Amino acid sequence: MSVHLLVLIHGMWGNPGHLSELKRIVTETYTSSSDDDTQLEVLVAETNSENSTYDGIDWGGERVAQEVADKVAELEQDGKTVTRFSVTGYSLGGLIARYLIGILHQRGFFTKVVPTNFNTLATPHIGLPRYPSFFSAVTSSLGPKLLSRTGEQFYLVDKWSASGRPLIEVMADPDRIFYQALQSFQHIRIYANAVHDITVPYVTSAIEIEDPFALHETNGIEIQFEEDYSALIKGFKVPATPPAPTPKPIMLSPEWWRTLKPKRPFLPPALQMRFPFNLVKSTHLRTVLYSILPLLLPVFISLIAVRFSLATQASRARIRLLEEDQTNTPKLIDIFAELEDKVEHAVEDLVKDSSTKAEHMDGPPPGEIVVAMTSSSTSVTKMKQEQGKGKGKQVAALPILMPVQVKAAGWLNKLPLKKQLAFFPDVRNAHAIIVCRDVKRFEVHRRGEGVLRHWAASFVL
Repeated sequence: MSVHLLVLIHGMWGNPGHLSELKRIVTETYTSSSDDDTQLEVLVAETNSENSTYDGIDWGGERVAQEVADKVAELEQDGKTVTRFSVTGYSLGGLIARYLIGILHQRGFFTKVVPTNFNTLATPHIGLPRYPSFFSAVTSSLGPKLLSRTGEQFYLVDKWSASGRPLIEVMADPDRIFYQALQSFQHIRIYANAVHDITVPYVTSAIEIEDPFALHETNGIEIQFEEDYSALIKGFKVPATPPAPTPKPIMLSPEWWRTLKPKRPFLPPALQMRFPFNLVKSTHLRTVLYSILPLLLPVFISLIAVRFSLATQASRARIRLLEEDQTNTPKLIDIFAELEDKVEHAVEDLVKDSSTKAEHMDGPPPGEIVVAMTSSSTSVTKMKQEQGKGKGKQVAALPILMPVQVKAAGWLNKLPLKKQLAFFPDVRNAHAIIVCRDVKRFEVHRRGEGVLRHWAASFVL
């Protein structure tokens, strides 16, 4: 019997349970075999769970590649043959999926198996961007230190290749095996949150260098939604001239008091009031509970920092052991290093001048940054790097992209990508909602089911 193997890969700090809704919906959608009698088999990756996600995109990919090899062997023992292969990655899992297919391509896996569907949901394809804010400055500085190898790769400060290039750049390079493997898939579709994804912003999950949704509350953007799939955007249009700002209400008027109520929850779902506290509206108890939060916050942040530090130390110890292990199949990073030692360094002087010129053509001149603007045009607006105060609310809402991220986005957008955008306007963080990550604990996560239904319906068996 022919088998279409679908691999599902979760994200940072994740576990297979985070993808239970994906597995349930796609299994319900394809209960019977295809017209050519091909049966769907779903493999939810397990070996890269929880703290193992600190170990990097590359080691995560190596682990999942071994799971794929084991699953194929198991199916063959049962008299089944894998003839088609698909993979869907959520968040970090999307980057691991791109690394995974590079491994499979290098091993010749796709000479006998047809690469069919490649999908990602809320994946930081070009790394994590910075914002002109204190919080972003802190996270971009501490992220590479507190998230081990994965954090370094998220923020593109790693020197993955022998020539010192970050892994995310290498995976986006059309001349590298990762890109070529991705290019071989028949259907490539990515899903991104248009707004309120605090974890993986729009520009990186949608692989864009402009953000028409950053100022969606004031720029007059017109959005049309899919009728059959809730929260999924069918199309949008940004007017050339934004509407006039709404006049501010008179202070202490009823309208003024209503503006003080936040449009989105201040706390994440895990910290929002639950029964019986959610029944307490204006009592002394509720006031006390909220008043002690500022006192608990520093303790909470300190505990998180300690946890991240311990997990990072354990991760780096695991990585040292993995790098010293010579008994397993050769790793893709070692193959790359050998090739680059033979090729890139041999012609380094020859291409030095031309590569410098190309870099200046792809990205902004030194001392400049690229800000993802809200214009509906395709031009990239360049802004001088500002110092001190006075950036304004509009600039503060726009992510800052490094030249290498702009270059990676340009490369990836040459692929036949189909992009689907989800819109959850009144939530604290849409990152978990898009994949219905934990519907048993948080009812709000069910709002992403329309996205998953569309993903399953678009899946080609």
